Amino acid sequence: MANVAVGGATGYGGIELIRLLLAHPQVDLTFLSSETYAGQQVCDVHPHLPNAKGILRALDPAAMARECDYALLALPPGKSMEIVPQLLEAGVRVVDVGPDYRLRDTDLYPKWYDLSHTSAELSAEAVLGVPELHRERIAAARLVACPGCYSTAAVLAMAPLVAEGLIDVTDIVLDGKSGVSGAGRTALKLPYHFPEANETVNAYAVGGHRHLPEMVQELQALTDATVSVTFVPHLVPMTRGILMTAYVTPTAETGADALRDAMQRRYGDEAFVHVLPDGQWPQTKWVQGTNLCFLGVGIAQASGKAIIVAAIDNLGKGMAGQMVQCLNLMLGVDESTGLTARSVCP
Repeated sequence: MANVAVGGATGYGGIELIRLLLAHPQVDLTFLSSETYAGQQVCDVHPHLPNAKGILRALDPAAMARECDYALLALPPGKSMEIVPQLLEAGVRVVDVGPDYRLRDTDLYPKWYDLSHTSAELSAEAVLGVPELHRERIAAARLVACPGCYSTAAVLAMAPLVAEGLIDVTDIVLDGKSGVSGAGRTALKLPYHFPEANETVNAYAVGGHRHLPEMVQELQALTDATVSVTFVPHLVPMTRGILMTAYVTPTAETGADALRDAMQRRYGDEAFVHVLPDGQWPQTKWVQGTNLCFLGVGIAQASGKAIIVAAIDNLGKGMAGQMVQCLNLMLGVDESTGLTARSVCP
């Protein structure tokens, strides 16, 4: 059994991590941190998890290191870099879903996160937590940096096509739609209150979203051509889920079948990524509460543009589910361990 800590155990990502890990046969939850609810029983804060035992504690890297072998961190920007060096020094392996170690170019952090990086050498070491692309490196890593939810959907949708040179990478247009939980549990700004978010859809961060540099970084690693991405996110009135639609130009006369074949070559043996047949398009309900990703492929007849649609749960494959998948690789157990749940639909 592996002793596992969860940092940020009362945010939406942390709540989902606890739910998944309580059913994981290879894990003992030994340290659960929360600044807001420190001192309270976990099951009192999360009544829907009555089998969650223990008391929530303030974030203490020294105590965490004494009590765990693996730390899964779901913390706000800037918080992980304060504790990860200490955890690694103590021999704890880390899966971080915050942004602190996602970008290899740490000079980008002041622009996108309004903070300066304090452990750039660890950003260079960190492995991006997308098992379908970096499986072997994740298994051996000390530090895994899981991408953002939008980035996960975008990279899974685009990676096979970019890697095989099947699309024009200089003009990738991405339209992302997310449920309100993507803002996080502590984001109490007015746009996320129910009366403001319900029965409306709105674009935001149109000039540049924080996940954009992650998308470019990962796609650029797959091609020698210069990648250019236009990405606009939208808030939609649902609790969880992401639908990412990509509009790209195929190279030469590449048709939908060739694009779908490339995706099947990449994902045909994957447990969690499923490429849909011609004419079928993914829905967010299909992935709710799961670690699944569904991909649909087609060609717009009038323009010749290729349309790629990805659906994930922002708290599943876009966050906690992917963290557990990475943890499984690090533990050397089957990637599906603790992740076999399927969506309840409708």
